[in-house]
Amino acid sequence: MTPDDLVAAAIEVAEEGMARGELPIGAVVEMGGEIIGRAHTQDVASGRRLVHADLLAMTEADTRLGWRDRPHPLRLAVNLEPCLMCMGAAMALKVTDVYYALESPSDGGAAVAASWPSHPWFAPPAVTGGLRRDEARDQFRRYCDEAPESGFRTWALGLATS
Repeated sequence: MTPDDLVAAAIEVAEEGMARGELPIGAVVEMGGEIIGRAHTQDVASGRRLVHADLLAMTEADTRLGWRDRPHPLRLAVNLEPCLMCMGAAMALKVTDVYYALESPSDGGAAVAASWPSHPWFAPPAVTGGLRRDEARDQFRRYCDEAPESGFRTWALGLATS
């Protein structure tokens, strides 16, 4: 799967979340051409904060993989730049590549990953942003058109108009 294909899959998962009233954030984890983790953000459904799409998708992949050897690199794709927490989780899971669509200027973790020193247990992934940016921005615009006034909507509006 190409990076563009992976981001397209993340955008599709984000659509599923938005249809359920969640922020339109989706993520997939791929290894050897197979998606082994997929999730959308679940803040509304769970009433919790640490349920980011990328973190949930990586947790699913980690559950499937366990400690076994990985015959292929792990790649993460998200329609929104991973936050610092999720970028740290990607490093801990040994994700080799992160692809995302839309930048998140207020809380994105790509710059931190780019400046992080390599370490045997906590190496930063290669990060590529801007794939399908306009599609992701459109998702946030559509979310804002339907969402009630809230902190989520205010934050999303900044992404939709950036």
